[in-house]
Amino acid sequence: MIIKSLDKEKMMKNPEKISEMDRREFLKIGLVITGVFAGGSIVSVASAAEKIFPNGSIAEKYPYRPHYCMVIRVDRCIGCRRCVEGCVAANAVPSYGWRTLVLEREARQAIGQKREFIPVLCNQCNNPPCVRACPVTATYKDPQNGIVMMDNKKCIGCKICLAACPYDARYYNEERGAVDKCDFCFETRLSRGEKSTACQAACPADVRVFGDLSDPRSRVYRLVHQLQKPVWVLKKDTDAKPNIFYTKG
Repeated sequence: MIIKSLDKEKMMKNPEKISEMDRREFLKIGLVITGVFAGGSIVSVASAAEKIFPNGSIAEKYPYRPHYCMVIRVDRCIGCRRCVEGCVAANAVPSYGWRTLVLEREARQAIGQKREFIPVLCNQCNNPPCVRACPVTATYKDPQNGIVMMDNKKCIGCKICLAACPYDARYYNEERGAVDKCDFCFETRLSRGEKSTACQAACPADVRVFGDLSDPRSRVYRLVHQLQKPVWVLKKDTDAKPNIFYTKG
């Protein structure tokens, strides 16, 4: 089977010419084949949290209070995609767009094969390439909570941030005339007093754990700093310093 994927150099030179259909097909198909499950550059595994943060606790490295993050326990995911449905409903995501996806593959086992799933979304990076790339500061990192946000009024639709994002976590919303992305449901839930994101609330298997990484009492803090099980991030080699962590159990 031939897989069509986007050419990154082409994206950087002419991001306005990349169709949303091509981008969505790349996200659904190409990303799975080219790295997430293939042991390529997209996944970098750390044996414990100190390998991700060699200079100590992340809470000591960054000023955000709260410091929102998400831990995804991949072995719990059953691929039902209720997280995606919840996100779409809460954030009015159009059919051609996405804020979160669930990628999948068939993994070989000693006997037969097993289907594996991995939820993906904006990684809310501490060193976000998209923010540095935006020529009009339409995308920025919230100084209080660290969420990478979008200012629709400032966005000029150049799509440079789409090409800069190492996680392909953005899309152009034609109705709004601006780029859209996951903001941990800040506008639709957190700012209104909710304590969880729509994707976490919709998940029947407790795959996604959302919370404050600066609070040692929080579930996310304990999961990220655990020593018993591997904790990893996607594309660690980009130095984007993501706030989405993966583990099992």
